[in-house]
Amino acid sequence: MTIKFGCHGSTWVLDYDEKVDCLDHLMDTVKKAGFKGIDVQYALLGEYNDAPEKLKEKLDSMGLELAAITLPFSWESDQESEEEKARADYYINFLKHFPNAKLNLPARVGPNRDNLVKRQRDIINCVNAVGKRAYENGVTAVFHPHSPSTSYFRIESDYNLLFDELDTRYVWYTPDVGHIAAGGMDPVEIVKRYLPIIKHVHFKDCSKEFEWKKMGTGDIDFPAIVQALVDYGYDGWIMIEEETEETKTNADQCIFDISNYVDEKLKPIVNGVKIS
Repeated sequence: MTIKFGCHGSTWVLDYDEKVDCLDHLMDTVKKAGFKGIDVQYALLGEYNDAPEKLKEKLDSMGLELAAITLPFSWESDQESEEEKARADYYINFLKHFPNAKLNLPARVGPNRDNLVKRQRDIINCVNAVGKRAYENGVTAVFHPHSPSTSYFRIESDYNLLFDELDTRYVWYTPDVGHIAAGGMDPVEIVKRYLPIIKHVHFKDCSKEFEWKKMGTGDIDFPAIVQALVDYGYDGWIMIEEETEETKTNADQCIFDISNYVDEKLKPIVNGVKIS
C-alpha cells in the first residue's frame, strides 16, 4: 500500500456523537471528488452500524475503502467502564471485516483541564487497554489528540507525557496537523518526530491565528509533511477534512475544492515529483 487520500466524516458532521444518516451521500461525494476511502465516526454508520458486511459490499461496489472508524470516549477513570469496554469491543469486531482499517481513538474534550496529569494518565491507561485488545484481534488502534482549550492533549508538554506513557506496542498515533498547529506546535516538526509510530494521518488547515482555513489558504506546510511521510516510507492513509464555517452549509463543495488542492499539490509528491 502506498499513501492514499480519503475523507473524514467530520467535514459533514463535526460532532463525533451526533447521529446522522448520511453515509451513502458522504460516500457518493467522496467518490465523485476522486478520493479513495473514508474515515467515519461511529455515529454516522447509520443502517450499516449493525451490518459490516453490507458496508463492505457497498464500499467495494464504489471502489472505496474503509480507512478507519473514529470512536470517541470520555474515559473518566483509569479503567474503562463496562459500557466503554463493550462499545470498544463491538467496533474492534466490526473492523475485522475491513483489512487494514484503523480504530481511531480520540478522547472527548473535558469541561476543563483540572487535575490534568491524573486525567491524562487515566486516558492513556484506557487507550492502552483498548489498543492491546485491538492488537490481539488483528486491528490497529491509533490515538488522536485534539486542540480545543480544554482538551487533555493539546500542547507540547501534553504530547511529551502522552508519548512517554502510550504503549506503542499496541497503540499508534494519528497526527491531526490542524490540531497540532492550533496547539501552538509546528506540524512538520511533530510529524517528523513521531514518524515511527504514525499509522494514520488527518489533514486540515489552520492559520497562525489559530483559525480554521480551507486547505492551502492557511499556514500549514502540507507539501513538506507529505514529503516527510514519503521519505520515511509511510504507506497509510491521509484523511482530508475541513472545519471552516462553509462546511456547515456546503460541505460537498468544500470536499471538491480540497480535492483540487490535493491533486495539484500533494499527489505529485506521493508519485515522486518534488514540489518547489
